[in-house]
Amino acid sequence: MGETSQGFNTLAIHAGAKPDPTTGARTTPIYQTTSYVFEDVDHAASLFGLQAFGNIYTRITNPTTAVLEERVATLEGGTAALAVASGHSAQLIAFHAVMSPGCNIVAPKRLYGGTINQLAHSFKNFGWEVNWAEDVSPAAFEKAIDENTRCVLIESLANPGGIVMDIAAIAEVAHAKGVPLMVDNTMATPYLCQPIKHGADIVLYSLTKFMAGHGNSMGGAIVDAGSFDWSASDKFPMLSTARPEYNGMVLHETFGPMAFAICARVLGLRDLGPAISPQNSFNILTGIETLALRMQRHSDNALKVAEFLQGHEKVGWVSYAGLENDPYYALHKVYCPKGAGAVFTFGLKGGYDAGLALVKSLKLFSHLANIGDTRSLVIHPASTTHRQLTDEQKISAGAGPDVVRLSIGIEDAEDIIADLEQALANC
Repeated sequence: MGETSQGFNTLAIHAGAKPDPTTGARTTPIYQTTSYVFEDVDHAASLFGLQAFGNIYTRITNPTTAVLEERVATLEGGTAALAVASGHSAQLIAFHAVMSPGCNIVAPKRLYGGTINQLAHSFKNFGWEVNWAEDVSPAAFEKAIDENTRCVLIESLANPGGIVMDIAAIAEVAHAKGVPLMVDNTMATPYLCQPIKHGADIVLYSLTKFMAGHGNSMGGAIVDAGSFDWSASDKFPMLSTARPEYNGMVLHETFGPMAFAICARVLGLRDLGPAISPQNSFNILTGIETLALRMQRHSDNALKVAEFLQGHEKVGWVSYAGLENDPYYALHKVYCPKGAGAVFTFGLKGGYDAGLALVKSLKLFSHLANIGDTRSLVIHPASTTHRQLTDEQKISAGAGPDVVRLSIGIEDAEDIIADLEQALANC
């Protein structure tokens, strides 16, 4: 049986991994080394010239990380993957492969606050601009794309609101304009959603979240779908023109459907340097082994909690695609049929002060700036993750003053609800 014909749970445990050939160790070892001895001078030359695959320096490749990369690529249905230090690093390296000064990224305002800050401020130092789509409709993306657009970025499940994006329709718009669609799949993971099946060209991850799953490791990933024609225009010179760094090699011509992943590694990670540590790669690999079990429990618990909150007198609204009356319920059934994920927002009738009071009163929930832990987590975005945004930007991003974001863990749902119930009494 071929690896890709196996079931998700089997692949989450076995993809990319074999017993260590030297020691017989069944778990992938942590190769805690900076560099590797070459077989001979010809072997070294072939590695540096991209004529052979192998290890040179852990900033670029590492055997532990290679297993992680193959596993993530397999679960996503991609041709290759690159693991990096964090989700933000994944975005930086992915954009570096397609962007030039004066070019722009098209994105919706329904994004993680850190990503909004990255796009609106930090990337401007590189001369990269952002065209904000007015809403999440395909028509809004089409309107925002211009001759300087080099990619479209969306989140499959948007953070913090958990809304479901129409990936296939947005992919169609992007491709008609000759640009790739990049999808941040952090909140859904490949267990709930596989964006490549719906037309995504690049999938991005903060592996720190649900893929690692235990709040103990930082990491990011870029997955290449192998579907985009980088040579169809002159928009992507790093992939379609001769590279002086490699004696005139054209990466798309040489590596075909793996070209983007190779470009991200040898022209991005090599020089910009946000490498993942072998220890974190090991921890994330261990987390992925239970991904399916955790994501199903996360989603099942989240639906129960959302239903409870929807009926509470102090709650004004709940934004969770798993609720039948949610405007994104139909899209959730298309893109995330196993569940709508663990993260969602709700609004307190008491506004900003009530949000702070709720956070202070919770006992089981941990108040911190993260999602995707086994534990239930809470944050008030307007006073924390989205604090740097204007009030108008906060509301556009789904992080208004009344908003509370929950990341529902895998504890007993009854205990999660009981903690919320006692805290709401203090709001």
